[in-house]
Amino acid sequence: MEMDPNDYTVIKEGEAEILLHKKNQVFFNKAQVNNRDMSIAVLREFISKRKQEHEAAKSSKSSRSASKSKVIDKDSSEASKEEKNNGEHQLTSEDGLKEPAKTTEGLARGEPKPPKVLEALSASGLRALRYAREIEGIGQVVALDNDLASVEACQRNIKFNGSLAISKVESHHTDARVHMLTHPKEFDVVDLDPYGSPSIFLDSAVQSVADGGLLMCTATDMAVLCGGNGEVCYSKYGSYPLRGKYCHEMALRILLASIESHANRYKRYIVPVLSVQMDFYVRVFVRVYTSASAMKKTPLKLSYVYQCIGCDSFHLQPVGRSLPKASISKQSLGNASPKMNKSVRYLPATGPVVAQECSHCGKKYNMGGPIWSAPMHDQEWVTSILNSVASMKHRYPAFDRIYAVLTTVSEELIDVALFLSLHNLCATLKCISPSAAMFRSAVINAKYRISGTHVNPLGMKTDAPMEIIWDIMRCWVKNHHPIKAQSPEQPGSVILSKEPSHQVDFSRQIGSMSKAQAKKVARFLPNPEKHWGPKLRAGRQITSKHVSLIGHEAVNGHLNQHHEEVKEEEDAEQEENVQQELDPKRQKTTEDISSSS
Repeated sequence: MEMDPNDYTVIKEGEAEILLHKKNQVFFNKAQVNNRDMSIAVLREFISKRKQEHEAAKSSKSSRSASKSKVIDKDSSEASKEEKNNGEHQLTSEDGLKEPAKTTEGLARGEPKPPKVLEALSASGLRALRYAREIEGIGQVVALDNDLASVEACQRNIKFNGSLAISKVESHHTDARVHMLTHPKEFDVVDLDPYGSPSIFLDSAVQSVADGGLLMCTATDMAVLCGGNGEVCYSKYGSYPLRGKYCHEMALRILLASIESHANRYKRYIVPVLSVQMDFYVRVFVRVYTSASAMKKTPLKLSYVYQCIGCDSFHLQPVGRSLPKASISKQSLGNASPKMNKSVRYLPATGPVVAQECSHCGKKYNMGGPIWSAPMHDQEWVTSILNSVASMKHRYPAFDRIYAVLTTVSEELIDVALFLSLHNLCATLKCISPSAAMFRSAVINAKYRISGTHVNPLGMKTDAPMEIIWDIMRCWVKNHHPIKAQSPEQPGSVILSKEPSHQVDFSRQIGSMSKAQAKKVARFLPNPEKHWGPKLRAGRQITSKHVSLIGHEAVNGHLNQHHEEVKEEEDAEQEENVQQELDPKRQKTTEDISSSS
């Protein structure tokens, strides 16, 4: 079937170009440029780290080989001396030196293979094409899709992007889950970016990633992850969400906990390097390793969340704990200084960490989780990615947005899970809000740490306990800051009825402003255009109910075009019917003329 150029639009993003059909046959969302740019930045860092790790492993092996050769040299030289003294001489020392030299030479020649990438749900293939064209040192990129129209579009776009894309990108029509299950530990990078939840792909994805490889995963079902449908979230991810101001960060941590759970079934575990919430989705980047002993530490990285239904207080309950189990080895019992076996016992955590009722307002708790409570970023990676992005800003179409997100992530307290909202604290007490700098200064003066969060411009991460936070707010209200009257049984009234147990100092501290704020770096940018968000699923008929997704102009333009096409089809059909009616009459007239002649 021949392709009509008028039915397609050429879309350029980065160094890749694709042909997009006007009838929404294959899914494409312009807003995901942020996602694709962030993925390219992380992939570049992964390739760089991979080379560094390879060099470190190679030098470590070389040093071990060198030390081994010295031992062999010493032993062989002593043996040769003994043989000379005995009148016997053999070339054992030369033989002993040759083998380590060969090993070192072989290691020096060894280089890491270019990483093989799997894009499990490719659609138009734009992401795979950008990986192939823009990332130096990338290997083969395998693009999969279970939709035939998408595979045909991807193959067409591969040819459209020239010889480099043809040599590096291959497209297959197959179920991504089956392909990943039948190719265990084959791919250095696996990219999951589904339309909706990635839960059905996680089990096969953690099996297909090579040891030390990178798994990149997107979830766009934010209504489920943020507590809109808690029972659905539990069925898909194995965690129950809570509807707090921190719900988007909790969504990230629920996704990480789910990936870890799937990895543990195969004696594997994850190490997050970057986790971000952008636009209408969450995106995590984790490395996957295999170790039965390290896998036992998973309960230490997970926690349940107790959220008070009356005030903003929340508390984390770890799932597990570890204790050192020191014992003396039997072999060293007779020695003057016996050796200790420093093993670890893993036990269930002690709890609960809270009483039945909130100690601040007297209300009950909701319990959610388990969530990933360990760090969800690697600050070394984040800093390196940020510097790399800044050095090649012209290569990222969404540079401003990803630079802003990475800047804010680089300043987060990575060892603090979830965050508080200053406006919510004030809403509970019905008082006017202190400035963010003043509140931060009070926390710092109380000898605790505090930072912002990339998830919410009003969010604050701190290791200060809730007793300190409420004391700060009590002192703020007492300093002649008016409050709105409320009934005595309300949470705000109960909290303010108690006297502060700590002295609060609101004097300004230098650390009350982040480095980005001090340098006036933009951190939270507005959307670049209207209707910047999720788009209609491929193949769906656009109707007036999709105004909120694509806007009035796009809907009206599509409907007008659709009406014109329908009218043209009706006119063509009517003309064909008229033609069919005329044909018998013409034939009869021709027969009459021929018979009369």
